[in-house]
Amino acid sequence: MLTDAELTVLGLLVERPRHGYELDEVVSERGMRGWTALGFSSIYYVLGKLRDRGLVAEVSGERAHPKAKKTFTATEAGRKACAAAAEAAIAELRPVHQPVLVGLANSPVVPPERLAAALARRAEAVGQRLAEVRRAAAVQSGAPPFVRAIFDYSIAQLEAEAEWLKGML
Repeated sequence: MLTDAELTVLGLLVERPRHGYELDEVVSERGMRGWTALGFSSIYYVLGKLRDRGLVAEVSGERAHPKAKKTFTATEAGRKACAAAAEAAIAELRPVHQPVLVGLANSPVVPPERLAAALARRAEAVGQRLAEVRRAAAVQSGAPPFVRAIFDYSIAQLEAEAEWLKGML
């Protein structure tokens, strides 16, 4: 079983060999930080775990980036593990533990005017995030269909929450 961070890094290496700095750039460009807990400092840790499990290997050759020390690629076992984990992640409905649900479950203790203000702040934050994702999606307009699907899914989720918040307010 791969963690979300491991699957994300492994998937990017299945696309093509990359070094840690490029992995970080792609994670940022594709808006992956918003849905996976993968910071720059954890990329090499994840690469090490994947290497130790035989899912990625170091590639010899020229440095693609002045700061890059190692470039990695997915092994055949890594490609198979990535495909299986990606299929499972798409097919399986997993519970998502959203803090907003815990807050709503306890909202009777919040005075009505403060609850309304909190919902308004959330609506504003959702609107800002939606604008950010739309801008990022526009930059990725020539990206492969699977990248477009990620942005489309995120936009649809944010639009649904914005609509829900309108009803709550």
